[in-house]
Amino acid sequence: MSGDANILDPETLAPYLEAHIPGFAGLSGIEKFKSGQSNPTYLLTAKSGRYVLRAKPPGQLLKSAHQVDREFRVMQALAGTAVPVPRMLHLSGEESPIGRMFYVMEYLDGRIFWDPSLPDASGNDERAAIYDAMNATLAALHDVDVDTVGLGDFGRPGSYFERQLARWTSQYRASETETIAGMDRLIAWLETHMPADDGRVSLVHGDYRLDNMMFAPDAPKVIAVLDWELSTLGHPFADLAYQCMQWRLPHASGFRGLGGVDRAAAGLPSEQAYVAAYCRRRGIEEIGNWTFFLAFSFFRLAAICQGVYRRALDGNASNPEKAKTYGQAVKLLAALAVELIDKNS
Repeated sequence: MSGDANILDPETLAPYLEAHIPGFAGLSGIEKFKSGQSNPTYLLTAKSGRYVLRAKPPGQLLKSAHQVDREFRVMQALAGTAVPVPRMLHLSGEESPIGRMFYVMEYLDGRIFWDPSLPDASGNDERAAIYDAMNATLAALHDVDVDTVGLGDFGRPGSYFERQLARWTSQYRASETETIAGMDRLIAWLETHMPADDGRVSLVHGDYRLDNMMFAPDAPKVIAVLDWELSTLGHPFADLAYQCMQWRLPHASGFRGLGGVDRAAAGLPSEQAYVAAYCRRRGIEEIGNWTFFLAFSFFRLAAICQGVYRRALDGNASNPEKAKTYGQAVKLLAALAVELIDKNS
């Protein structure tokens, strides 16, 4: 085997998959997808078809991170709901043939849009339809009855932002590599501006954005929502604000946000229109504390990026060269959040 722990050995893996996945036969190729910083993901080519394997990364991991078993469970539970997900095929235990937990799911043929300005779309009508489909899928996700699908214990209901702030502050401090004044100020502001819990609880994705979903090859239709590692029971506005936060990020950056893009000329909805469409679909009159929800989203993404950067320094990142750029991203996110709260406080 190669010294790269991210490379999988087909001779070890093939017999295991044939024994645990009905119909699986003739593994002939394993190709690691370049995308995905957190959990390395692979395309498996076999005589019986194509599959996708997603695994924990190698090395020492932060507590509560990289829980691929949670990803498997939530997608398995969502099968048959209005939220499109791939079919789950197998979840290994910790004692797996590759030395770390993984799951296998069906391979879907579709389009993933990496650039939120959608330069590859057929025109403004398709761009608008893609964003509307993304909006409808988010509303459908938050309308899922978690008890009916067996996810009533998938997280602790209530006080979501308070618990998340504590969790990600702890994760950030555990992976901190230098003092960033903007992050310290942001954490303090969030602690002192925490809104009262309004009782809203839903299944939340945790990383809901355009490039974490797959669209049909020939239509603006969502066929799969992917990357559920951060999913839990939480507050639905966290997903909505997270997506809108991403649109504020500069387009000419690794985040590929919509900052600086003429949305109207491209047929893309404004943030106000997107939020209004979501509220209309869910029967919500308006959303208060919007600045807090946005600022929290910047903080949480910064904490995630800091973790990726720390793994790169420790030699455990899925894509080491790209991961090293995340160190600068933390400073950018903190600065944008501080600018936001200064403008709206």
